[in-house]
Amino acid sequence: MITGTTQLLGVIGDPIAHSLSPVMHNAAIAHLGVDYVYLPLPIAAANLATAIAGFEAIGLRGFNITIPHKQAILPLLQEITPLAQAIGAVNTVWRSELGWQGTNTDVAGFMAPLQALDRDWPQTEALILGNGGAARAVVAGCAQLGCATIRVIGRDRPKLQQFQQSWLASPLQIPVHVHLWEELPVLLANAGLVVNTTPLGMHPHTAQSPITDWSHWNPAAIAYDLIYVPKPTQFLQAAAERGSVAIDGLEMLVQQGAAALEIWLQQPPPVEVMRRSLLQHLGLATHNS
Repeated sequence: MITGTTQLLGVIGDPIAHSLSPVMHNAAIAHLGVDYVYLPLPIAAANLATAIAGFEAIGLRGFNITIPHKQAILPLLQEITPLAQAIGAVNTVWRSELGWQGTNTDVAGFMAPLQALDRDWPQTEALILGNGGAARAVVAGCAQLGCATIRVIGRDRPKLQQFQQSWLASPLQIPVHVHLWEELPVLLANAGLVVNTTPLGMHPHTAQSPITDWSHWNPAAIAYDLIYVPKPTQFLQAAAERGSVAIDGLEMLVQQGAAALEIWLQQPPPVEVMRRSLLQHLGLATHNS
C-alpha cells in the first residue's frame, strides 16, 4: 500500500517499458513489508542532469540505471566505487550524506551463480564472446573469481585493442587477451567458462547461436548466456546437450537486483521471491530457475 510516507526507488532508462526490475523489486518490497515502491522512470538522454537534480529535490532514495545512461551518469555522481570506475559504468545509485553514490552490481550478479559451483577458478580459462558494455562487467567478475586467463573475442581489431588497454589502465589492472572471431573454434578447446555477452540468440534471432562449430567444445566447460529469453537459448541448449553446465541471464538479473536492494534497504533481500516473481511474469514458473 502506497501512503504519504512511502519512499521512492526506481530504474531510469530510455526506453524503460521493457524493464523487469519493477516486477522483482516490488515483489521483494511487498514480501519484506517495507514502506517503499519501485517505479520505472523514462528519462531521455538530454534530460539526465535535470532528472538527477529532480530526484534529489523529491528525496528519491536510490535508483538503477539501464541503457543509455550507465556511462553518462558518471560525472553527475559525487562518489563512484573503484569497481564501477574500472568498468566505466554504474547501474546502481543511492543517496548518502556525501551526495549521490554509484556502483556496479552487474559484477556481483554475474558471479553469484558461478560461486555456487564447485570449481577451481585459478585453473579455469574464461572465454568471453563480445567486447561491448556487458562484457566489461563479465571481465571484472572473472578477475574477481580468480580465473587463470581471460580471453575476449570480437570482430573489430582496433576496438579489441582499445578494450584491452582500458583494463590495463584501470584501477583493477586486469590482463585481458583479445582475439578475432575467426579464432573461436580453436580457443574453445581450453576454455572452462564460455560467456555470451552478444545479442546472438535473443529475440527476434532466437535460432542463432554465437557458436556454430562445436567440434572443439570442452564438455567440462560452463556455458553462460547473459540472455534470459528464450529459456534456454540455442547456445545453452547445445552446450547442455554436450554435457555442460548451462546458466542463463535470468539469475544475473535477479542477483544484480538483489545486491542493489540490499544497498538501499540495508537488509538481506528475498532472492527466491525476486526470482519466482520473474519466472511467473515470463510464464516460466514451471521451469527450473
